[in-house]
Amino acid sequence: MFDRGAVRKHRDRAAGKLDNVVELLDDFAERLLDRLDDTTHRFTQALDFGGRGSVAPALRARGMHVVSLDPSALLAKRAGGIPLAGEAEFLPFAPGSFDLVVASLSLHWTNDLPGALIQLRQALRPDGLFLASLPILGTLDTLRSALTATEAALTGGASPRVSPFADLRDCAALLQRAGFALPVADAEDIVLLYANPMSLLQELRAAGETNAVRLRDRRTAPRALFPAALAVLPIHEGRTKARLRLAYLTGWSPAPTQPKPLTPGSAQVNLADIL
Repeated sequence: MFDRGAVRKHRDRAAGKLDNVVELLDDFAERLLDRLDDTTHRFTQALDFGGRGSVAPALRARGMHVVSLDPSALLAKRAGGIPLAGEAEFLPFAPGSFDLVVASLSLHWTNDLPGALIQLRQALRPDGLFLASLPILGTLDTLRSALTATEAALTGGASPRVSPFADLRDCAALLQRAGFALPVADAEDIVLLYANPMSLLQELRAAGETNAVRLRDRRTAPRALFPAALAVLPIHEGRTKARLRLAYLTGWSPAPTQPKPLTPGSAQVNLADIL
């Protein structure tokens, strides 16, 4: 579905533009890493996948040894841990290398997401923690609709210009399929407001989030496309409104010491009696 070469190219280009979006990326990473405060576990060896400099420094400040893996060698170097270029689908780590894996907004360009999650789980030691955030269905939905309708009006057809996203239910199922214990998936809507709607596209480009769908139109877009599409986006308090819908995924590498669900039929109280 995705062009891995384009993903690397976009992230290489973003390495020199991250200062324009560092506050946003730091905020998104902080929302994810707040979940570390919900556990009494103490982690020492962490993998930061695709953190773009917003994850590794925070983990190192907590006393962890951090390896930063990214499809872009340039972004890996900027990330703040021991840099390593590579893909989540082809992890170069031995089983049990880490007790914490964090993937902040970096798994949504993965072609084989189930396979990547399995490899990330295998890279964890027993009772190791996996934390991830990724955009899901609902993200940039008004931009997707506006681009499709505007391009159809201008050219008589439309090509995919916004990445397809998974649904929250899919995320929870993927964690179970990958073998994580105690899987949790929850979502949060984040509204962004822009005085200049072109700033939305500029921030996506600066973060390395431009279109890498394999079936995208490789030709230069009509000059009128983006201004016309942005002009019809919803307005809130005089500013252009865009929505990000983020899923936060939590899962543990299985271990004998973890809580186990009760055996079906072992309950002592009849739910019908309570209701």
